[in-house]
Amino acid sequence: MDIKKILGTLFTLAGTVGIIFGVIQIFSGGISNSQSWIFAILGVIFFGAGIGLLKSIRTVETSNNG
Repeated sequence: MDIKKILGTLFTLAGTVGIIFGVIQIFSGGISNSQSWIFAILGVIFFGAGIGLLKSIRTVETSNNG
């Protein structure tokens, strides 16, 4: 398995967990809690990075088959 696939999957999963955890904390602890916003923002960054990695891999694989 390619390292980009592994990292993309891990970043996407970590981002999903971070977003879910951050949103749960925001709704339970209040909007002014800065720690919950940090989890949510980092989750979005990791999720975006993982999706970007996976999209770049799939683009390269499909262009090589044609």
